[in-house]
Amino acid sequence: MTSARLPLRFPITLACVALLTAFAAGPARTVTLEDATGRRVDVQNTSRIVSIGGAITEILYALGLEKKIVAIDTTSLYPPQAAGEKKSVGYMRQLSPEGVLGLAPTLIVTIEGAGPQETMTILQSSGIPLVVAPDHFTGEGIVEKIDLVAKATDTAARGQCVIDRVRADLSALAAIKGAIATPKRVLFVLSFVSGRAMVAGRNTAADGIIRLAGAANAIAEYEGYKPINDEAVIAAKPDVVLVMERSSGQTLTSEAVFTHPAFGATPAAASKAFISMDGLYLLGFGPRSARAARDLATSIYPEIKSKPLPSEEKVVSADICRAP
Repeated sequence: MTSARLPLRFPITLACVALLTAFAAGPARTVTLEDATGRRVDVQNTSRIVSIGGAITEILYALGLEKKIVAIDTTSLYPPQAAGEKKSVGYMRQLSPEGVLGLAPTLIVTIEGAGPQETMTILQSSGIPLVVAPDHFTGEGIVEKIDLVAKATDTAARGQCVIDRVRADLSALAAIKGAIATPKRVLFVLSFVSGRAMVAGRNTAADGIIRLAGAANAIAEYEGYKPINDEAVIAAKPDVVLVMERSSGQTLTSEAVFTHPAFGATPAAASKAFISMDGLYLLGFGPRSARAARDLATSIYPEIKSKPLPSEEKVVSADICRAP
């Protein structure tokens, strides 16, 4: 949608939203909260939720709210049935305001980084509560995210249950990491652009999960994802190369990485240390991220025995936090 079309169609969309919202499920108590942008948001009706961000959708399902979700974005790949059950509003960074508001949501919950900014500005001014959840790449960042989504949906008790399970998993993960004597250097490769590797620096989800797994990011000189030259790859001396699996089928392979001259000169190539993991599982920083960090840790350090985390124990029901 272009800015030229927006003035002609947007008022009609808002009118439809207002009409449909008026016939939504009955009123509930008003919940007031401050979201990640510092905005004060009042939420009263959670009967029609648009979920934007894979971790947000995963949290909503963990809270037992899937029947209230009317649409998700294309990064919402877990649980697997979500894509088949829900409409899509497209990619989280290329949202159309009409595509979201045309679904007559009573609540929009997004992860930080959703956009473009023009769309977010329109959504904020639409009158529909928009809650932006924080996306900090730490164990406490996971807890913070779950807590805000639970508050926004007035499911604080269920949210605390999910948080307790996450904290238990993180505590067990810390014990597993205690067996690591010397952290290995891990280089996360996002892609190759014109022969140069796009890698993860500080303040990225990749950096966060590497640290959570008890390893060290081989690139610590800058923040974000950036292309680096061959000399920088060799200087980074990664012990392990990490990539994410893509649903599009464009996942990097060990052969593609290690046949690159610069990567072929690294310790990772010498030991053929290459790890590929599902993208959302690895980088989502949601309820399963302690498990992802455990799986990454045991792949980086084969000497560590993989142990079930508390949330994986058979005595714990998968639906324990979903009960009303």
